[in-house]
Amino acid sequence: MSAAGTFGAAALLAFWSVFIAELVGDMSIYALTSFALRFHWAAVLAAFTVASAAKMMAAALLGSAIMRIHGHWTYVVSAVAFFVSAVLIWVEEPPGTGQENAKRGNWSRGILVSFSSFFFTEWGDPGQIAAAALVLKSNLLLATWIGATLALMTKGTVALTLGLQIRNKNFHRRRCAFWLQDRAAFWES
Repeated sequence: MSAAGTFGAAALLAFWSVFIAELVGDMSIYALTSFALRFHWAAVLAAFTVASAAKMMAAALLGSAIMRIHGHWTYVVSAVAFFVSAVLIWVEEPPGTGQENAKRGNWSRGILVSFSSFFFTEWGDPGQIAAAALVLKSNLLLATWIGATLALMTKGTVALTLGLQIRNKNFHRRRCAFWLQDRAAFWES
């Protein structure tokens, strides 16, 4: 098989491995959907993409180290980051926010909350472990990183689309956001 064929096969294998691993019991699907109710979709997608790409690069570069970290510490750090993210989400918004604000902008807050929630949570999750294992097995860091990042972007786009559909149907935002965060807490336990 040629170098281009090997690279493409590794990227495709990374995409499907990470995509499937990320869909099973993943909190970020619910968080993305919830953020689509509060912030402009492009701000959330941009923050999620940058955070996901950075985390997958860390997984690819530090694959063997991530696999050796004791599971207890990754669970503790993820739980703390999850609760800090929940506090950031539930902080009272100033008057005049909501769907109008999501359409109008509030980019800086959307990017800050979204990036923090995705970058600082779920380290050592199945998607990162799959990416790290693929790098260790194939020695194709770039192909694995591209495939894994595209898998996360696909997952993020699906979750944001769901959130936008909910927002456009004018569901009660707080109740829906609470339900989504509750589902995330269930899957984390």
